[in-house]
Amino acid sequence: MARCAFIGLGVMGYPMAGHLTKNGHEVTVYNRTLAKAEKWAGEYGGSFAETPAKAAAGAEFVFCCVGNDDDLRSVAYGDDGMLAGMTDGAVLVDHTTASAAVAREIAEKAAEKGVAFIDGPVSGGQAGAENGVLTVMCGGAEGDFARAEPVIQSYARAVTLLGPVGSGQQCKMVNQICIAGLVQGLSEGLDFGMRAGLDVKKVLDVISKGAAQSWQMENRGTTMVDDEFEFGFAVDWMRKDLGICFAEAEDNGAELPVTRIVDGFYKEVQDMGGGRWDTSSLIRRFRRT
Repeated sequence: MARCAFIGLGVMGYPMAGHLTKNGHEVTVYNRTLAKAEKWAGEYGGSFAETPAKAAAGAEFVFCCVGNDDDLRSVAYGDDGMLAGMTDGAVLVDHTTASAAVAREIAEKAAEKGVAFIDGPVSGGQAGAENGVLTVMCGGAEGDFARAEPVIQSYARAVTLLGPVGSGQQCKMVNQICIAGLVQGLSEGLDFGMRAGLDVKKVLDVISKGAAQSWQMENRGTTMVDDEFEFGFAVDWMRKDLGICFAEAEDNGAELPVTRIVDGFYKEVQDMGGGRWDTSSLIRRFRRT
């Protein structure tokens, strides 16, 4: 069992940190809103600290899950940052969906302190975090990954090393690009079926057993038909992630024509007031006509 710190108790980090304690690890948490950290400690029996540095002090593994590149830098650097509290030989695992560039930047700063770094963005959403069945995509050195993997397994169904630092973030970009196209295709298909007068829930039952099957269809098809979107992975977050994909594409020369179109559709959903709706809300665009 390991001594751990967890920085960031959002909809993902809160249950992830909880799974660490359930698996017997000693956990100290930090959250920007102290009351949430106090609540977590009361619920899971861990402890909390007033700064990332204090939370990270003495930890063998420090986990982080915040909003974006700037949020990550704000909790990593400075006298109160995670790195200030970490000691030689510790491992920093970042679960933020951020750029590959910031992963490499923080890995370099960590190395100066003798701290290992793994970028490990996750897929599976809030439900995956709550149920401890996330998919974790990692970038880092093999030895560092081997040390961290058993601890990460506390809240994961699959943990995979893709390559050096930054590879985990790049894999998450592939994940988001694929999801964007899948959800748009599902939205178009369901709208077509409804306009054709079909029992679309029966359609979903049939085609989910064939080549069209996907996680999105299995987990979001019915709620899309029922016009329910007050849950899940928010459109605002998806657009943030797609922005990271576009920036990376500028560097590697990838063309993302369909993804750019779908990003524009998500902008329309935001303009409809749906920034916090689940990403499956793309179908709402068709209900305006």
